[in-house]
Amino acid sequence: MATIAENIVQTLAANGIQRIWGVPGDSLNAVTEAIRREKDIEWMLTRHEEEAAFAAAGEAALTGELAVCAGSCGPGNMHLINGLYDAHRSRVPVLAIAAHIPTEEIGSQYFQETRPTDLFRDCAVFCETVLSPEQMPRLLEIAMRTAIEKQGVAVLVITGDTASQDAVSDRVPEVRRSSPVTVPSPAELQEAADTLNSCGNVTILAGGGVEGAREEVLALADALGAPIVHALRGKEFIEWDNPFDVGMTGLLGFASGYRAMESCDALLMLGTDFPYQQFYPEKAKILQIDIRGEQLGRRAPLTQGMVGGVRETAAALLPLLERKQDRTHLEKSLDHYRRTRAQLDDLERQGPGPIHPQHLTHLIDELADEDAVFLPDVGTPVIWACRHLHIGPRRRLIGSFWHGTMAAATPLGLGAQAVDRNRQVVVLAGDGGLAMMLGELLTAVQHKLPIKIVVFNNAALSFVEVEMKAAGIVNFGTGLENPDFGAVAQAVGMHGESVSRPEDLDGALRRAFAHDGPALVSVAVDRQELSMPPKIDAKQATGFALYALRTVIAGNGRELIDLARANARQLL
Repeated sequence: MATIAENIVQTLAANGIQRIWGVPGDSLNAVTEAIRREKDIEWMLTRHEEEAAFAAAGEAALTGELAVCAGSCGPGNMHLINGLYDAHRSRVPVLAIAAHIPTEEIGSQYFQETRPTDLFRDCAVFCETVLSPEQMPRLLEIAMRTAIEKQGVAVLVITGDTASQDAVSDRVPEVRRSSPVTVPSPAELQEAADTLNSCGNVTILAGGGVEGAREEVLALADALGAPIVHALRGKEFIEWDNPFDVGMTGLLGFASGYRAMESCDALLMLGTDFPYQQFYPEKAKILQIDIRGEQLGRRAPLTQGMVGGVRETAAALLPLLERKQDRTHLEKSLDHYRRTRAQLDDLERQGPGPIHPQHLTHLIDELADEDAVFLPDVGTPVIWACRHLHIGPRRRLIGSFWHGTMAAATPLGLGAQAVDRNRQVVVLAGDGGLAMMLGELLTAVQHKLPIKIVVFNNAALSFVEVEMKAAGIVNFGTGLENPDFGAVAQAVGMHGESVSRPEDLDGALRRAFAHDGPALVSVAVDRQELSMPPKIDAKQATGFALYALRTVIAGNGRELIDLARANARQLL
C-alpha cells in the first residue's frame, strides 16, 4: 500500500499537475520523497516559500488550471502566506500543501509550532488538517475541487508523521472543473433593458469578468452607443481592436476613461469589482452584472444588480435593447480618448535628460513577441504597463493587481515561464520589488527558465513618493542605494546589462530578448517622472502645494525643479 504522501502525489499527477513549487524541510520529507519517485511531476525548488506561492499563482493565472506549492512546518508554510493571498484575491486555483509538526506534539508549544488553519483561513476557500490516514484521499479531493470550483486557494495541512503512514485507500480521484451557465431571470433582464433604454448616455465599465465575452460586450456597446471603460484586469480581454474603448479610469487610468463615466446617465458594470468609490459617477443609474452575487453593490449604490456570467447575460440582454440612434456620448468620449491617447503617446518619445519610463515601456512593447506574457511589478511599472503596453489577442498581462504586493512580478513570471519555456515572458520590475526577493534570480538560473526581466531602476520607492507628495509630505525614507543589477545578474549566471543612456537602450533590450536563457536589463529611469491620476481633488492639490513648500523649506529645491520639469510633460 502506498503512503499518504505517495497517494497525494499520485493524485496530483493523475489530475495533470506537472510541477510543485516549494522549499523542502524535514516535516515535508515524505512528500518530497514521493515527488522524487513520481516521473510526471517536477520539483521546482525555490529560494523562498513566498516565491513558490507566487510562482504557482503565475502558473494558474496563465493556464486557468490548478497549480501546487508546498512548504515545511512553521516558518516554512508561513512564508507561503503572501503569495497565497495574492492567488486568493486574484481568484486563481492554487493548492498549498502545508506541513505541520508531529501529531503528538500539537498544542505543546513544540519547536516551530504554529496554528496553520488559523493562519491560512483568511486567504483560502478551503483549509483543513489531515491527522489520520482515514481522512485521505477524501480531504485532498475536497481541497482540489474547492480550489477549482471557487477559483481560489485551498490549503491542505498535514503532519509529517501522518504523511509517512500507509494509506487506508489507494483511490486516486480525478477532479475536473464544471461549466455552469448562469443567467438572470427574464424579469430581471427586462428590468435592466427598460432602464438602459430609458437612459440617454450609457457607459460600460468592463473588468476581468469579460474574459471570453468579448464579442457579446462589443455588441452591447454598439446597441447602447456606449463607450467602454476598462478596469486594469479587463485590459487584456477588451481593450485591443475595440472601436468603443476609451481607456482606463482610477488611480492608474487617465482622463478619458474618467470623463466617460462621469458624464453618463447609466453605468453598466460587467464583471468588475472596481474598488475606488471616488471614481464612480455620482448621479448616474448603476447596473452591475457579476457571477458572484456577493460583489453586487459593494462599491456604489446600485439601481439593479444581477447574478450571471457576462457572456451569457450580455447575449440574453441584447435582444431586449433598443438601438440608440443618438451617438453623441460615444463620439465625444472617443474624441476625448483620441486626444488623451495622443498626449500619452507623446510621452513615449525620449527627449534630452534621463530615460523616460514611458519610452522604455514603449520599446518593450515594440520589441516583445506577439504572444508575450507581461508581468509588471506593483508600483510605477504597473502604471507604465497599463498606459503604454498594447495587449493583443495573443498577449497576456498578469500581476498582483488586487492584492497589490511588491516583489510579485518576477516569481509570477517564473510560474508563467515554466508552463511554456518557448513563450516569451517579460517582467517589468521595480528596483524595490526586485531587491526584496533577489533569490528568484537564482531560481531562474537553476531551472533554466528563460525569463526576461527589465528593471525600472529609479533608486526609489517611487509610487510611495507620489503618495507622499499628494499628502503634502516631504519624501523621506524612500531612497534606495542599489547595486548594479546587471552585474548581479551576471554573477548568478544570467545575461545581465545595465543602461543609463537612451542611445544604449534599444540594443540592450534586443540582446536580452534574443538571449537563449534568463536575462536582465537594469535601466536607470527618471525618478521624478510622476504619473498623474485622471482626477485631482482639492485635498490632493493642497497636498502637492504643501509638499512643494515643505521641500523648499527642507532645502531640496533641486528635487522640486526636477519634478516640475517631469510633470510638465504629463499634463493632460
